[in-house]
Amino acid sequence: MDAIKQEIESLRTRLTHYAKQYYVYDTSEISDFEYDALFRRLQELEAAHPEYDDPNSPTRRVGGRVLDKFEKITHRVQMGSLSDVFSFEELHDFLDRVAAEVPDAVYSVEPKIDGLSVALTYENGNFSFGATRGDGFVGENVSENLRTIATIPLTLPEPLTFCVRGEVYMPREVFNSLNAVREREGKPLLANPRNAAAGSLRQLDSKITASRKLDIFVFNLQWGDLYADRSNPDSHFEILDRLHELGFHVLTDRIRASDYDAIRAHIEALGARRDALSYDIDGAVVKLDSIAKRAVVGEGTTTPKWAAAYKYPPERKETKLVDIAIQVGRTGVLTPTAVLEPVRLAGTTVTRATLHNIDNIRDKDIRIGDTVVLQKAGDIIPEVVESLPAKRTGAEIVYEMPTHCPACGSPVVRDEDMAAVRCPNELCPAKRSRAIAHFASKAAMNIDGLGPQIIDLLLDRGLIENAADLYKLRVEDLRDLDRMGDKSAQNLVDAIERSKRAGLERLIFALGIRQVGEVAARTIAEKYKTLDACFDATVESLCEIDDIGQITAESIAEFFARPESRALCDALKAAGVLTESIAAPKGDRLAGLTFVITGTLPTMKRDEASARILQNGGKVSGSVSKKTSYLLAGEDAGSKLTKAKELNIPILTEAEFLAMLDQA
Repeated sequence: MDAIKQEIESLRTRLTHYAKQYYVYDTSEISDFEYDALFRRLQELEAAHPEYDDPNSPTRRVGGRVLDKFEKITHRVQMGSLSDVFSFEELHDFLDRVAAEVPDAVYSVEPKIDGLSVALTYENGNFSFGATRGDGFVGENVSENLRTIATIPLTLPEPLTFCVRGEVYMPREVFNSLNAVREREGKPLLANPRNAAAGSLRQLDSKITASRKLDIFVFNLQWGDLYADRSNPDSHFEILDRLHELGFHVLTDRIRASDYDAIRAHIEALGARRDALSYDIDGAVVKLDSIAKRAVVGEGTTTPKWAAAYKYPPERKETKLVDIAIQVGRTGVLTPTAVLEPVRLAGTTVTRATLHNIDNIRDKDIRIGDTVVLQKAGDIIPEVVESLPAKRTGAEIVYEMPTHCPACGSPVVRDEDMAAVRCPNELCPAKRSRAIAHFASKAAMNIDGLGPQIIDLLLDRGLIENAADLYKLRVEDLRDLDRMGDKSAQNLVDAIERSKRAGLERLIFALGIRQVGEVAARTIAEKYKTLDACFDATVESLCEIDDIGQITAESIAEFFARPESRALCDALKAAGVLTESIAAPKGDRLAGLTFVITGTLPTMKRDEASARILQNGGKVSGSVSKKTSYLLAGEDAGSKLTKAKELNIPILTEAEFLAMLDQA
């Protein structure tokens, strides 16, 4: 064998072995310095000898080429979901149903990792490709990104062919570090580790994925053989043990149990240790251990009858409310925010939580100095559930809303028939900053890189006064801002320039008109076609638009009647911003149908799905009701899916939705 090739293969074998010992078995056979030296030597040899390229080389862990898009992959075995149970009574019922078919049932009980499900396929002992779950039938090929995850073996110690399923996640320590960097850079913080992992795995540039230090737990054999004699254990528990032998990162905090009390005890123990884990879990999975007996119990329409996922209730924590701060929003609404003693809640450290409005504070009798109970709505947004009067000392202070705006000093007003307290001053600096941030947001003009900190710097230095001034900015104006530089300045100027072609639909939403969301903005653009025509819109004509009522119509008419609105829109038009609708001609395939979209779709973003619905004459609503025709549901659909089931509303996967468009 060629000496160079022999050295390359030896380095690959050694590095794979050392990585497996470190990441799977938590042992270090050599120092980091020695490992890095071997890694660099392999990189040098591979760069000098591309004829010996191997897609499963350890050097692929750092990421490689940038993709244009992800290819679709059809799963050989469906990647299904599990039925959820939300109480121990429901869990007991599940066990009784299984026992009726399998009296001597033994179960595997294991944590339910809160991450992103993937399938990993191996051919003759080599990692071949990996795909996201998608809709269970079709996913996306994310092989390049999966190769960057250190705990995914790229080669196996035996030439086996099979497919396993695992859950990719972001360790809490990595998530916290990533958010700390984003905070320093003035970028929006990531909501939770699960969303961070999903976004990281779907990066077209695998080097970005590599930098996110993702991890995985493998929890199922999808198909194939784990031994050379083509045999497999009948026990799920033993299958996981065998996968661990082959180098996979599998769950260790699992038990086999046959009775309800032991199963419940382990679920409760896992729940009690949630905070201490290095990863997020949102429940525990209880599945029949015997593969053969699973066939006896059978499959339901969409989920197996032999397994269930016990979902933990939203985590709640007590902490001290040390103050109430006021945030002035883009429309001038003063929102009270609880300032809290830091507390770890659902994967993040929480120091602030919305209190919504003064009526909510009074209804819950929340006082400064109170001990309060927190939870995260949808495991994302922290909120104060209640105060605990029994823990008061007498030093607590009853809160009253300020009579003047804390940002500009103007007297505030309270909206009639609403709980909102508002600053009426159109020149209020807080309103200006947040209005510009809204204008630049992804759903509006989508000016990438223009965050709140940069906007505040631009305002402080007098470089802008309103959104239209953004289009006057030059690289020379931006390069001296904190953490900017020539390249970042040029990127921001380019992003501002691209936003000029966003179209009337986005522009109307970007203007920040009270009561006007993305859907309403699109319907207004559809009716009036140009921004100039919007200035002539009457309350009566606006009310003719579906889903726009009297209050919203009055708010729109009031906005366009203001001289400052005319001045802003004229300035935007003069700057070259497109003020005409760019919506494609609308078909009638979905006419008369109302859709609600929830969860993470496998290949489409929600705004893409919304656009397809609107282009075909359908409507998109933000909430499920009896008027909803279909719920388009992806992964982690949540409460909307539950409500749709209660109302017997048809539920579509992305594949079914696309088929509906093709057939209509």
